[in-house]
Amino acid sequence: MTLDTLLRWPALLRIFAMGLAMLGAASVQAQFRVDVAGIGLNQLPVAVSAFRGEDAAPQKIAAIVQADLERSGQFRAVDAAGGILDELSRPDVTLWRQKGADSLVSGSVARLADGRYDVRFRLWDVVRGQDLGGQSYAVTQGDLRLAAHRIADFVYEKLTGDKGAFSTRIAYVTKAAQRYQLWVADADGENAQSALASPEPIISPAWSPNGNQLAYVSFESRKPVVYSHDVASGKRRLIANFKGSNSAPAWSPDGRTLAVTLSRDGGSQLFAIDSSGGEPRRLAQSGSIDTEPVYSPDGKHIYFVSDRGGAPQIYRMSAAGGAAERVTFTGSYNISPTLSPDGRWLAYISRVNGAFKLHLMELVGGAVTALTDTAADESPSFAPNSRLIVYATQQQGREVLMTTTLDGRIKARLTGQSGNIREPDWGPFQK
Repeated sequence: MTLDTLLRWPALLRIFAMGLAMLGAASVQAQFRVDVAGIGLNQLPVAVSAFRGEDAAPQKIAAIVQADLERSGQFRAVDAAGGILDELSRPDVTLWRQKGADSLVSGSVARLADGRYDVRFRLWDVVRGQDLGGQSYAVTQGDLRLAAHRIADFVYEKLTGDKGAFSTRIAYVTKAAQRYQLWVADADGENAQSALASPEPIISPAWSPNGNQLAYVSFESRKPVVYSHDVASGKRRLIANFKGSNSAPAWSPDGRTLAVTLSRDGGSQLFAIDSSGGEPRRLAQSGSIDTEPVYSPDGKHIYFVSDRGGAPQIYRMSAAGGAAERVTFTGSYNISPTLSPDGRWLAYISRVNGAFKLHLMELVGGAVTALTDTAADESPSFAPNSRLIVYATQQQGREVLMTTTLDGRIKARLTGQSGNIREPDWGPFQK
C-alpha cells in the first residue's frame, strides 16, 4: 500500500495510523495463547495422550499437537486424561471409543546422549482398531515444537486427506516504544525470531514462494522503500527506491518477479520489477490509484485494488499488464485482496457500516461470505493448504492475530502476553 493511497483514502489512513501507533511490545520469549472458539460441522473427535517422558522435556508435545488440530477446525479434542501411552502401546480401543474418540495419538520423548531429543508417535484408528502409522524425529531442543507440528501435519493428512500446514511459518510486525520489528514464527505464533529491527516503521511483509525470503516496506529512509530479506542469513537487498513511494510488494509464483506500487510517475501505479531489482515495467496506464497487487497462483493474473470506479474495489488483469476487469461488486469499499493457493478463494476486507470485516469470495460463481463480526480486520493471508486464513484485528482494545476456517465457524486467537501484533503473512510449505 502506498502513502498516496492512504492519503486519498481516509478510512485506510485511519487504520494505517492506528496500526503504527498501537503496535505494542512482543517478547520473543513470550508464549502465545491459542484460544479456540466456535463449533464446526463434522469435526473429527481425536484424543492426544500425554507423551511418555514429556514431563522432563522443555516442550509438552501432546499439548502442541492438540492445539494445532483444534485450531484447524477439522478436529474436536477428546479428554485423554487417565493414562500415559507411548508409540509401542496398543490402546484399549473399547475404552477410547467409550470416551468418544475416533482416533488416538500417543508417543514418547526421550533425551539422547548427544543432547538431542528423540520424539516418536503413533496414530490409531480406534473405531477399526487399526494402526495408521507413525514416525520418529531426532531434534535439538529448539526444534521440539517443529517436531510437534510435524506430528500434527501427519495426523491431519492421514485423517482428512489434505496436507497439514502446522509446520509452516508466519511473519508479522510489532512495535515497542520506537522500535519496529519483523518476526518469523511458527504457524501458531510461537517460537518467534526477530528478522529485522528498525527505529522506523516496517510494513507489508510478503513471503517468497520458496520461503527463503521476505519482501517488505521500510521507512528508514523517511519514505517507503522495498527490500528483500534472506531469512536464513539476515542479508537484504534493495528492490525499489524510486522517486516518491515504493510499496505493496507481491511475489510472482516463480519467484522471479515482484509486483509493486510506485508513485514515481505521479499517482500510485502498478509495476513489475525483477526480484533482484532493476528497472521496473509499468503494468497499466491509469489515472486512478492502483495498489495492493497479488498474483494468482498460476501466475497468469494480478488482482489489485483501484478506485477507478469511484471507490476502492478489487480488479484483475493479465500479469503482463493491460485492461482490467472488476471482481468485487458486493459492498462499496473492498481492499486487501489475497488468493488461496488452490485458486478457489479470494479473501479481502470490506467496509460494512463503517466496520472493516473479513470477507471470502468463491471465484467460480462469485458467492461472498462475511467471516467475522469484528470491526477492524486487516491483512488477511491464506495458509498454504488453503484451509485457514490468518488476519489482524482488534479485540478488547488490543491488536491481535486470528485464524479462521473458511466457513467462519472456528476462530483461534494468537496473542502475546504483552503487546500488539500486526501485518501477518503466512509462508509457504517448506521444501
